[in-house]
Amino acid sequence: MKISVIGVGYVGLATAAVLAELGNDIMAADVDEEKIKCLNQGIMPIFEPGLKEMVERNVRENRLKFVSDNKKVIGHGDVIFICVGTPPKYNWETELKYVEDVAVEIAKNMKSYKVIVHKSTVPVETGDKIKKIIKESVEEDVDFDVVSNPEFLREGTAIEDTLHPDRIVMGSDSKKAIEIMKKIYDPINAPLIITSVKSAELIKHASNAFLATKISFINSVARICELSGADVEEVAEGMGYDKRVSKHFLNAGIGYGGFCFPKDSQAFIKIAENLGYDYKLLKATNEINDDQKRIFVDKVKKALGHVNGKNIAVLGLSFKPDTDDMRFAPSVYIIGKLLEKGAKIKAYDPVAMDKAKNILSNVSFCKDPYEASKGADALLILTEWNEFKEMDLKKVKSLLKSPLIIDGRNIYDLSAMEKGGFRYISIGRKDV
Repeated sequence: MKISVIGVGYVGLATAAVLAELGNDIMAADVDEEKIKCLNQGIMPIFEPGLKEMVERNVRENRLKFVSDNKKVIGHGDVIFICVGTPPKYNWETELKYVEDVAVEIAKNMKSYKVIVHKSTVPVETGDKIKKIIKESVEEDVDFDVVSNPEFLREGTAIEDTLHPDRIVMGSDSKKAIEIMKKIYDPINAPLIITSVKSAELIKHASNAFLATKISFINSVARICELSGADVEEVAEGMGYDKRVSKHFLNAGIGYGGFCFPKDSQAFIKIAENLGYDYKLLKATNEINDDQKRIFVDKVKKALGHVNGKNIAVLGLSFKPDTDDMRFAPSVYIIGKLLEKGAKIKAYDPVAMDKAKNILSNVSFCKDPYEASKGADALLILTEWNEFKEMDLKKVKSLLKSPLIIDGRNIYDLSAMEKGGFRYISIGRKDV
């Protein structure tokens, strides 16, 4: 099937690559001409396991093309996926300008029936807005349908999540459009959830809000564990065996980051507010998440007595492993606060340092964890990369000025830390 993708950011690029892998004829466009030039040279704008190889394979086999001409891409596809950015405004409302601009472009350039799919995370009622814009802007008497097909990609596993999703959500009032969408996704073995456009739009925000709430819930339990002497990992394990709860997203730490959870939870609060509902639960979720970063900084200050003039090693900068995404990463807040207090920071991340250098100043970036550890008064774990779990801890201890590890992701076993002679502070567990 001929399919067009407008916007090759994180969602658009993964969507285009996977749809091409499924055998479709894909043309993807972006207004960023430098990004398109790089993609045509095999240079990826993001780090995502398996993405580069998939893009290169499908470009080579002529199933995937990248252009910077939206008019050309609109003419190519019978189905058009809108994957442009929906960043937050200053008040956390979702900025729909780019979606609206694309809707106008589609209206002015389509010459035949199109299925127009909005895949970006958008507020409920956006589908109605897209339909209204196209009807008002269309220059020829051309039929079209609008479908909401929200993405549920996790950074670091985007290819796997697209090829093997938990479910595929399609929202439309058109049977014709739904049948076309079913054909696109037919090679993927996953439950199809067919809904109205509005329900599909809400499913994405509601899903992310629930997962954010689950993370904040276990972090609030971690605080009670620390105050009472219980172990949050034992508590989470006991909870996780209950099928109604499940073990997923019950990992205590320094809170969620990335672009989706912070942005989408704030946007959902604003959506509810505009509809006349005060979403107190989600507000509390965000407050707890913010508290986790502040609490971690306090742990560091308490452990060292003060941080002024102290050398602190930081391992992990991206908001989660297997991505170079620094957006809303807890590391940015934590490092910033420690620098304000006079600390000297040496940092290492397996893939995110190039992006971190554009965000963090007065930080020494190191070639590996051992260079960062050398002479440090404390070692902080801020991202749970496997590389850090597999470090030579004897070597780390010999390099540290003081054998102090403050772990914001609970990646080490308490007894192993005790046997290794470390002073070890984590989240929701006893200090060693």
